[in-house]
Amino acid sequence: MKNVGEARETPKGAPHEELAAALRSDRSTRNRVARSILDHGPSTVAALAGRLGLTQAAVRRHLDALAADDVVEAREQRVYGARTRGRPAKVFALTDCGRDAFDQSYDTLAADALRWIAEQQGGADAVAAFARARIAAQAGAYRRAVEAAEPDRRAEALAKALSADGYAATARSAPLPRKGEQLCQHHCPVAHVAEQFPQLCEAETEFFAELLGTHVQRLATIAHGDGVCTTFIPEISQTTDNAPASTAGRNPA
Repeated sequence: MKNVGEARETPKGAPHEELAAALRSDRSTRNRVARSILDHGPSTVAALAGRLGLTQAAVRRHLDALAADDVVEAREQRVYGARTRGRPAKVFALTDCGRDAFDQSYDTLAADALRWIAEQQGGADAVAAFARARIAAQAGAYRRAVEAAEPDRRAEALAKALSADGYAATARSAPLPRKGEQLCQHHCPVAHVAEQFPQLCEAETEFFAELLGTHVQRLATIAHGDGVCTTFIPEISQTTDNAPASTAGRNPA
């Protein structure tokens, strides 16, 4: 990742070595703050402080610098299920600029290639066929990870396999009243391309349903401007041989 949050002013009279060390330390800590948001999704100041072992005042200082550089932005915390009383907590999420600092994908080239496929090979259906073929080519490692896990640990196994491919994924219990799990992908290497070609997200969701042997529902995607790609996996007692159809479209709770 590029260094983010460069210091703007040089304190007068500070020894050169001390100043250089202070600047390096600030850049390193700001990178850690940004990386933590990438790995865990939109986060409160308290959550960041707890994960990084910093004071909340220090985290706020680094977030202010990152926000000034258009790396993070403040949002109201998204609530799934029943809303509690009081104001939603403020969370900090990466901006497109912040994601670009981590993203090494050749977005323009990929988008141009898919546009050519759509124009020359049959429109949206051709792009959807490409998206499914792309997922199928990557399926082996995911399938092995899921099939080796106990039924109640398969979402967790899939999250670990996705993380190995750069998706910074986690699995957790879904908020009540839903019964099941939420698979959260905190990073998407192809988010900018998926904004233009939602078939990539749809093929991925269909694959999750087939792999896990159950209907799944996509609740949110980074490509649509959400902080995290979130897929709901309902609670099931056993794996079936044929996966039901998935709900591939975005359907926020």
